[in-house]
Amino acid sequence: MATPSGWRREGNLPAELTSFVGRTRLLANLKRHLGESRLVTVTGIGGVGKSRTVLRFAHQVRAQYADGVWFADLARLQDAGMVKHTIASALGIADQSSRAASETLSDWVADRQMLLIIDTCEHLVQGCAELVEELLNSNPNLKVLATSRQSLHLPYEHVVPVPPLQVPGDDPAESLFTNESVQLFAARAGAVVPDFVLDEHNIGTVAELCRRLDGIPLALELAAVRLRALSVEQILGLLTDRFSLLAGASRTALPRHQTLRAAIGWSHELCDPAERLLWARLSVFAGDFELDAARAVCADEQLPAERITDLVTGLVEKSVLLITSNHAGVRYKLIDTLAEYGEEWLDKLGQRQRMRHKHLEYYLSLARRSEDAWSGPRQIYWFIRMRQEHDNVRAALEHALRTPGETPLALTLLSSLWFMWVCCGFAREGRLYLERALDANPSASKDRCKALWVLSYVRSAQGDSVGALEAAEQCSTEAVRVGDSKAVILASKMQGTAALLQGDLQKASALLGVAIEFNTDNKELNPGLLPAIVELSMVLSSQGELYEAESLLKDCLQVCRERGELFVSSYAHWALSLPRLAAGRPREALENAQESLRIKRHFHDTLGILIALETTARIYVALDEVELAARLLGALQPNWRTAGLPQLGAPFLTVEHEKCVKECERTLGVDRYRRTFEEGMRLDLEEASALALGEQDLQS
Repeated sequence: MATPSGWRREGNLPAELTSFVGRTRLLANLKRHLGESRLVTVTGIGGVGKSRTVLRFAHQVRAQYADGVWFADLARLQDAGMVKHTIASALGIADQSSRAASETLSDWVADRQMLLIIDTCEHLVQGCAELVEELLNSNPNLKVLATSRQSLHLPYEHVVPVPPLQVPGDDPAESLFTNESVQLFAARAGAVVPDFVLDEHNIGTVAELCRRLDGIPLALELAAVRLRALSVEQILGLLTDRFSLLAGASRTALPRHQTLRAAIGWSHELCDPAERLLWARLSVFAGDFELDAARAVCADEQLPAERITDLVTGLVEKSVLLITSNHAGVRYKLIDTLAEYGEEWLDKLGQRQRMRHKHLEYYLSLARRSEDAWSGPRQIYWFIRMRQEHDNVRAALEHALRTPGETPLALTLLSSLWFMWVCCGFAREGRLYLERALDANPSASKDRCKALWVLSYVRSAQGDSVGALEAAEQCSTEAVRVGDSKAVILASKMQGTAALLQGDLQKASALLGVAIEFNTDNKELNPGLLPAIVELSMVLSSQGELYEAESLLKDCLQVCRERGELFVSSYAHWALSLPRLAAGRPREALENAQESLRIKRHFHDTLGILIALETTARIYVALDEVELAARLLGALQPNWRTAGLPQLGAPFLTVEHEKCVKECERTLGVDRYRRTFEEGMRLDLEEASALALGEQDLQS
């Protein structure tokens, strides 16, 4: 089973896709500076290798950080207000609370011994600086390594400039063959033309080429691509011509910026007109993308869809596009500096708004498809897919919210992705976007009603029962006004959920019962009927109506099996453990709680894992495995702190939690309980789940 990225203690470092050449002294300097300071910012021009150097360094030192090295890429982020959420997402934090994002980050890193890498800060310097300062002030074991074209301007910051690679002649005593620039060019040339050999016949020309390219890694790599069609001598001749043209065109640009733009422009000229146009249009994507997305967004009468595959292949061969392949399929990405160049061309062509709109339309279509399929047998596929598309969804939302006339589409996109916000670990972000979109679309409509009940759903997942009730009541009022009967039913369901969280069982029972009664003929079982059944069963269990609760949940699980629905079934299994435990059948209850945990491993459902672990601890007490229960209670404390409000603040959870703690103290004695509890506090969520499932020995 795939474990969500945020649960890996070792961190989330991207793999190194190419060999690393040179930079020995720079890597040593980074190690020294990070030993002396808790914040190091690596600076330099675009294409000089800041990110690549930091990635190499991070892989070298990752074993030194007990709680991992974590990498957050801000390259395509445009909204400074989303810096905290982007970094939290990179860390795998699925905070379901309504706390400030910086508070969540501070809690998560807490006393962890970890290195946080924030890549590409220059366009968001103020927001990055504020967050870094807050995190470092509150977390003594945290170290931060940032990359930026300018420093963060913090008083304790060590700035490490990344210069271009040494070029032939920098060290008169150095052999041309061992020069860093030459070695990088030779390595990339060998990847492009396997029989390329650096020898006495071409070393002089290669050395001159490296000098002319100022040792800028991206420029050298782009030059190496041309060896597919040209000799080194021909490349050098073309470069000389291009620099003479550039010198006349831009006398104010810094020489190294001229060099980089020359190399990129050079790669641009290597492309045929259709490839250049596709390059420009692909710049609207944030992060990586699939081939189908490129076809849908970029194709028109100028670029027929049937040509896109060959054009993408051409851009990959010219090193304009990166390609990654894993179990989820093949995806493509524009290198950041090349994406900026493509955006400039898109502006010159006057196509930016049209391409941004097509990008928005594509992800709106994808959102609708994923919503329709979410409750079916491909649920895990859509979970993985939409987490992959997170950056592009965010880019589409930002465009819609900032563009006059597009804000209704933001409302539709957000509400279609209700499962993404609640089930994929993005509750806080979904709430912020939903609130912005609702403010931008104040007139009552069916789209607005849907967004309101989705907002209620998200707030309830955060444990904000007051906010959830407010959104649900507003939804109900507006739904009556616009004649949206479906929204009225869902608003009733969300009001029932809020009542359950507040401990008003009678009100919850009435509202959830109404929602179930009027939802029975609805083909959309989720998020209406099935969650309402699970929640009503919890009410019945709390009221002692154990047989009725168990019967409801058996029916719910049967529907889930028929549909291939897993996410709600994980909650149904957990809920089924409650009446079985209350009826004195702890072994059966344990089977259900463990099955819930197994299913939840497919999803980034931090909240659901914590709730299931709470119940599992109670079950182990009933089974006289009290030390195991105490260890789980210890694991729950720090993990609740980073996920949100402990036990959601819901009485049906908090009361049972306190009973469990008291029983453990009574059985083990306070001192032994405290020692066992503290041992559990060192467990992350994956380790706690393994312990609850019997996959990890109590003594390990």
